[in-house]
Amino acid sequence: MTKRLSLEGLRYAQAVAETHSFSAAAREYGVTQPALSNGIAKLEDRLGEQLFDRSTQGVTPTSFGLHILPLIQRALTEIDAITAEAHRLINSEARSIRVGISPLINPQLVARTYTAVRELPTAHDLVLREANMKELHEGLLAGELNVILIPAVKPLPHFEHRIIDSEPVVIVESTQDSTDPIELRETQHEPFILVPDTCGLTTFTNQLFETNDLALNAYSGEAASYQVLEQWATLGLGSAMLPLSKLSSPTAPH
Repeated sequence: MTKRLSLEGLRYAQAVAETHSFSAAAREYGVTQPALSNGIAKLEDRLGEQLFDRSTQGVTPTSFGLHILPLIQRALTEIDAITAEAHRLINSEARSIRVGISPLINPQLVARTYTAVRELPTAHDLVLREANMKELHEGLLAGELNVILIPAVKPLPHFEHRIIDSEPVVIVESTQDSTDPIELRETQHEPFILVPDTCGLTTFTNQLFETNDLALNAYSGEAASYQVLEQWATLGLGSAMLPLSKLSSPTAPH
């Protein structure tokens, strides 16, 4: 009898293919790295060949994996489509538009969304849900959300997406005495205070430094909110990067 493939193992393999890292894939799914590695090992055992080469340089698909991983991606897309379509059919008479919001999104964009729904020819209720990016992505996959508003810091395969807004990013420091623009390299003299990598801000900060070939000196601690991030930077614990709309006040030093 043919051995069945584990859906969990397939999702783990797709996550590793997208992140090129077992540890990053484990964080994305909220499991331990040994659990994820074990799931992929069982999948490879079922398939009869390794999907990934592991080395000190990182994780890359094997020649076998280059052929199989696109099939895994297509299979998972179809499986997720079953849930989404079932949810759509069950709620076909619903008059609600369910929108997921990242905490990093500008409140003005949320207000524009509300206005747009109010102006639709047919009356609809707007149901907002604020959550981290992983939960919003899962809600979209499950058909629980119609649209998600998130920062454009990582690809979302299988979904139509577009950039609809942008806003300035500012630096907060204890010595900030001007609102004049500064060069990114000028910020390297102090550590950067970061928040948990769930809303997209930390991903954006890392990508910004990497794109400009600069080393990010991360503060050894971690703030839990944008307000604390700003407060700690003002105290002099380090620098902080924030969207302008997330400052405690437009007149706050930045």
